[in-house]
Amino acid sequence: MTDANAPTYCANHPGVETSLRCNKCGKPICAKCAVRTPIGYRCRECVRGQQKIFETARAVDFALGFVTAGVLSFLASLLVGLISGIAGFFAWFIIAFAAPTVGIGIAEVVRFVTRKHRSRPLFITVVVAVVLGALPAVILNLVSFSLFGLIFQGIFLFVAAPVVYTRLSGIQLTR
Repeated sequence: MTDANAPTYCANHPGVETSLRCNKCGKPICAKCAVRTPIGYRCRECVRGQQKIFETARAVDFALGFVTAGVLSFLASLLVGLISGIAGFFAWFIIAFAAPTVGIGIAEVVRFVTRKHRSRPLFITVVVAVVLGALPAVILNLVSFSLFGLIFQGIFLFVAAPVVYTRLSGIQLTR
């Protein structure tokens, strides 16, 4: 027979007394180990297991996403270079407003090509491809000593890369 008033200790920290339990597996957890979810507190292992369900990307998705994002970013960076050479003062406004749209476009094409498969490593791979795709235009601007071209490429990458990641991962800044 167990005593109902006997202290319970955290499964991960045996020296920490707790009355909190994971609402999925029932394991005793302390406040440091608890992860707050919309349906209650869970241990990190249960949360990790739940997140694995949503990672659906396959190896081919990484290759398709990388190539697609790299090519689209390369084309967009060439357009940024063209705009910076032609539009002059208005290039600042054009690039500031076009970069988020281009980022959304790249993300949507990648989402289509990967058949909406998801995983954090896939999203990071796509963002790396966006940066690497713009690298030839950045190097071209470095070789030609085009300061404004470099600045505009920097603005493009600074805005488009996070937009691609947030659009693919589904992060919402407002609800």
